[in-house]
Amino acid sequence: MTIILAMLLDAIFGEPKAIWTRIPHPAILMGRCVSFIDRTLNHGPMRRDMGIAGMAGLVVAFALLGHLLEQFIGWPAQVIVGAILLAQKSLVDHVHAVSVGLRQSLADGRFAVSMIVGRDTDAMDQPAVARAAIESAAENFSDGVIAPLFWFLVGGLPGLMVYKITNTADSMIGYKTEKYIEFGWAAARFDDLLNLIPARLTALLFILPYPRLWHFKSIYADAIKHRSPNAGWPEAALSRVLNVALSGPRPYHGQMQNYDWVNDGARTALTVDDIDAAIVQLWRAWSIALIMILLIAFICG
Repeated sequence: MTIILAMLLDAIFGEPKAIWTRIPHPAILMGRCVSFIDRTLNHGPMRRDMGIAGMAGLVVAFALLGHLLEQFIGWPAQVIVGAILLAQKSLVDHVHAVSVGLRQSLADGRFAVSMIVGRDTDAMDQPAVARAAIESAAENFSDGVIAPLFWFLVGGLPGLMVYKITNTADSMIGYKTEKYIEFGWAAARFDDLLNLIPARLTALLFILPYPRLWHFKSIYADAIKHRSPNAGWPEAALSRVLNVALSGPRPYHGQMQNYDWVNDGARTALTVDDIDAAIVQLWRAWSIALIMILLIAFICG
């Protein structure tokens, strides 16, 4: 029941600015820990080994922290920490901000979407802004909601903590740049491993209410085209629910990247209404996840 309470608290309150403008959010503290190992270990000829050692240290430390919180505080810690580290309402708010901005002007829409994607946004037209918002919704629902829930359910607070520190590390050092291709290797690979099951569960949650879309071979065919071993699954599923094409060519750092289309042949002229429809699907999939966890709790007694 603690996971259910955490989900409901997150869905209702999200990340209250009144709190997190006064004290650092745990995600910020995790980021500082990753920055510390980056500064202290990312040098010399053995960067991959140092990156492995740094990630091992972070994983052990945060697993131990989660264990201590459970042992000495108990279920209140599970509920509060769980609610803080889940990101359903925060994700919905950020995606909704793109919808609101795009309805005001293209410039406002570009600015709002630049807060949640890493690609170049200055030259985006309306369909590109909407597409970027929906892709971010799909990927971050997996990374920020379903994966934390999965590891919370499997491993309690230690499992949740390990997932969050790994995901934070991947977002900071898991890049194929000269600086991080070796040092961030462990973070990127471990994050891929931890998201392997949740990404596919996310795809299932999106299409579950629509039996006509249970074409798993086509979802798999699109998912494996993605540059990430996991992000393609929720994108492939959500694109079919919305009947739109996602991914495709886009610019990063001034260079056009010719990525394959996901759900190629579907509609590419996306609108603000498609963003709103994606938000509906985020809540629908979240509700299904909640019901599933309730059933698990009932069955396990």
